Amino acid sequence: MKKIGNYFKDFGQAIAHGDIWVKLSLIIMGAGYFGRKQFVRGILMTVLQIGVLASIFGVFAPYMSKLNTLGTVQREEIFDIVTMKKTVNNYDNSLLILLYGIIGILVIIAFIALYIGNIKATYRLQKMQENGEKLNTFVDDIVSFKNERFHITLLTLPSLGVILINIVPILFMVCIAFTNYDENHQPPTYLFTWVGIKNFVNLFTTSQTITFGYAFVRVLIWTLIWAVLATATTFLGGILLAQFINHEDTKFKGMWRTLFVITIGIPQFVTLLLISKMFGDNGIVNTFCSNVGILDFFKNIGLLNAADSFIPFLSRPGWAHVTIILVNIWVGIPYQMLVATGILMNIPSDQIESAKIDGANKFQIFWKITMPYVLFITGPSLIQSVIANINNFNVIYLLTYNYKTTNMAMANSHANEVDLLITWLFRLTNEYSNFKMASVIGIVTFVVCAALSLLTFSRMIGGDKEGVYR
Repeated sequence: MKKIGNYFKDFGQAIAHGDIWVKLSLIIMGAGYFGRKQFVRGILMTVLQIGVLASIFGVFAPYMSKLNTLGTVQREEIFDIVTMKKTVNNYDNSLLILLYGIIGILVIIAFIALYIGNIKATYRLQKMQENGEKLNTFVDDIVSFKNERFHITLLTLPSLGVILINIVPILFMVCIAFTNYDENHQPPTYLFTWVGIKNFVNLFTTSQTITFGYAFVRVLIWTLIWAVLATATTFLGGILLAQFINHEDTKFKGMWRTLFVITIGIPQFVTLLLISKMFGDNGIVNTFCSNVGILDFFKNIGLLNAADSFIPFLSRPGWAHVTIILVNIWVGIPYQMLVATGILMNIPSDQIESAKIDGANKFQIFWKITMPYVLFITGPSLIQSVIANINNFNVIYLLTYNYKTTNMAMANSHANEVDLLITWLFRLTNEYSNFKMASVIGIVTFVVCAALSLLTFSRMIGGDKEGVYR
């Protein structure tokens, strides 16, 4: 807050103590440069000012003026008896109003920042001139962008990319969460409008007609369980596999490592779709289990009903959850094995030798030396893995795209028992065009990921652990 206060304080001082050229810059942004014979900079700033103002008033203002309603004129087709053709009225498009309105607001904010910075820059030129200092020419400014201000040159395009590719879509999604944009309000045929926090209320409540609250709790719980189990199993499995392969008694280390790495070379979606077919209700695995008596065995011990003619690996809650976890172990362990192999090779040998001299067994060495070292090195990566698994679309969707829920409350919200937040969001948008609730779920997913990142990162690498492993 102090920096923001100083920012505007400097702007006020520039206006109060600036000369006529600084004050003229309030109207024409290039005036301060013209007055000090920096004509190229003056022309550029003036052209930029004209261009930005023209775009604001000529392009964005008509859309921003309708942001409060997101449009009032709906699209209509009228048959013209003179031309014998259908004509379309001058209708509003809520989607374009919202999008261009957001971009227009960002352009105005950027222009205000540029405007204030320009006044402060012309005031600095005034002070330099009063102190007898040499003023930079346009060529000097260009050269500075190759030297002391080279960081600005490097960051300009990436910053614009972040604004256009990240910030604008995020703001657009957040705004959609406060509208009624769904399958019944599809632009350009229909309009959508603001509904306040109604969608958030629907997500956290349950009624006879609205069951999003019921579905959300169950999907969120499964998402968190999945993220923890998927990360923990592949992480521990990768470390143990790397330990076994790197063990001094293991023969043909290169061969074993190559066999597991081959699974990485196969596109994941191919593997997952193939496994989905193999473990389907009529797949080859079910056929094998039925022929060898495994199906009857599961019936005898109560895991299946007597009427079941197949093992519901991917078609029934519980079974599907376990199958998904096991498949993810197969898919994810090779990646963790490669990471763990590099880390294990760099564990300080003197620590291990000292532990052996002190009488520590292999389990104690692994638990007290290897695991803490690996956890410290891979801490940030482990957090990233948890977040990635929360948003792990491929494994869940490609394995369970044919899953049909029998829970009517879940079905009413277009969710099922094996959905993560991210796959539920995808179904809502891609299959049911329920963009308003998908946006709300997207915001909740972001909040969950951000909270987990902040909490776990500070705990995992906090303290003075760095000095221990140097």
